[in-house]
Amino acid sequence: MKSKYFAVALAILGQAVISDSAWAAAQFIESPPLTQVVTTPVGTVASGTVQVPIITWGGDIATLYANGNTKTTAGSSIFGKLGLNLALTREDVFARQVDAYLSGRSPYLRGTLGMINMAVEVTGKDPRTKPVVIYQLTWSVGGDAMVVKSNIRTTRDLRGKTIAVQAYGPHVDYLAKILADAGLSMKDVGIKWVADITGGAKAPAAALHDSGVDAAMVIIPDALALTSNGTVGTGAEDSVKGARILLSTKTANRIIADVYAVRADYLQNNRGDVEKFVRGLVQGEEALRQLVANKAARAAEYKQTLTGAAQVLLDSPQAVSDAEGMIRDADFVGLNGNFAFFAKADNPRGFAQLNREIQTAFMAIGLMAKSAALEHPKWDYKRFSGAAGAVVASEAQRFDSERVATIVARKQQQGRLGEGELFAFEVHFRPNQDKFPADLYSDAFKRVAGLAATYGGAIITVEGHSDPMAYLQAKRDGASSLILGRTQQSAKNLSLSRAIAVRDSIVVYAKGQGISLDPSQFAVVGHGISQPKSGMCGGDPCAPKTEQEWQNNMRVEFRIIQIEAEASAFKPL
Repeated sequence: MKSKYFAVALAILGQAVISDSAWAAAQFIESPPLTQVVTTPVGTVASGTVQVPIITWGGDIATLYANGNTKTTAGSSIFGKLGLNLALTREDVFARQVDAYLSGRSPYLRGTLGMINMAVEVTGKDPRTKPVVIYQLTWSVGGDAMVVKSNIRTTRDLRGKTIAVQAYGPHVDYLAKILADAGLSMKDVGIKWVADITGGAKAPAAALHDSGVDAAMVIIPDALALTSNGTVGTGAEDSVKGARILLSTKTANRIIADVYAVRADYLQNNRGDVEKFVRGLVQGEEALRQLVANKAARAAEYKQTLTGAAQVLLDSPQAVSDAEGMIRDADFVGLNGNFAFFAKADNPRGFAQLNREIQTAFMAIGLMAKSAALEHPKWDYKRFSGAAGAVVASEAQRFDSERVATIVARKQQQGRLGEGELFAFEVHFRPNQDKFPADLYSDAFKRVAGLAATYGGAIITVEGHSDPMAYLQAKRDGASSLILGRTQQSAKNLSLSRAIAVRDSIVVYAKGQGISLDPSQFAVVGHGISQPKSGMCGGDPCAPKTEQEWQNNMRVEFRIIQIEAEASAFKPL
């Protein structure tokens, strides 16, 4: 896959042009708010052919397909049949998009939701250019990653570390969400800004070669180069010794949302055309989905589509395999996804929730001065396909439950359950407790539901731990090895039943909140007394010295574990 997103032009930032030689000394830049970067006067939207920005990303292949696989609308295309006349203009420099939007050359913005939020203080100064987010194209499900050096094992280790990120790019809010879920904030890390997402000294990948940088937010091709093809960097060729992928959007598949926004004045004056544009996006995504599903039977059309995308997005009609890879990195959400994103107020990965997260993070690092309302048109998305009845269909099971259970059992036997851990936390229970009602554990259950929704490619282990006191007392009293063995097994069975009860309570809680969790994402484990908080003394648990130590042993631990290497366990959304 090629460069995906929005580099800010060096000329706009007043930086000197630098060498593009691979892994030259990294060039770092400042990242002031866009209010200091784009100062274009507001103009009237030009009449006639409507300029629509697209970017170098797999989701935009559906837009191209709806346009007839060309930059200008073909009469026989989906957009053409809807009566639209569009000029698709590739613009990966987001600041230039904002300039065209303010000046009136285009009524649309195309970016991640994070990018739209970065621009909202600029675009919202004048009521005419206030952005209205009208459609979600995709989620990133594999094209983006955080690569870390060997001193970082889990997300908690990011505290105090320095991370390279593209200025005004798609990874700023990606980083913010990872930190927040680890209990950290943007202020807990140092950020080194670079101008581009890929390409020599201007990119985060180059910055990771700097001894002062501990991690980098990169696209997958650069992640593979840095980590010796996705394993662990050897230091040879373009890799960094010890570097590995901590987290990619294959696992964190509900963070980067790609959207279209439109000027408020254009929406008001041309509502019919904007609705036709959205209708065309819906139809284009579904048509492309069908084409990909039947590519063998429709080989000529499939090749024509990829060739057109390669020409427009990658400047080479020969880059067909790259274009095909870009499609795989994008989850086209379609009609159901837009309903869930905009209309479901309780969606933990919906429009309202993401805006709150993004703006909080941006204000913390000075990219925004204060929160600003970002609106959507509150459409009934059923109208855009003519479908009747309910919009949202149930999701299929995403994991092979038996395979997940095998993986977890193997990791448990080998003492490697912490391997691949992204986040972990625990809840405690009282002696003899076997029920876990939501009113007592609502905060923890809400957190689990949110993590499950955000990291849909990870598995969540629910691990029960038991109090070792009954075993220790029996051993002190001289119980036989048979009795001690039965006591240990009983504790293990009890811890497993508690883990199952907690998992089931979470699923019920989430359902009551309007959140559909996939039970196949959860794996339950019963540790019994083998991992007490009080530690191990020889082959036995150490006796708790205080009541608090005793209570700490009675717990259920949650781990969010990345299993991308276990391809047979996960089925894409």
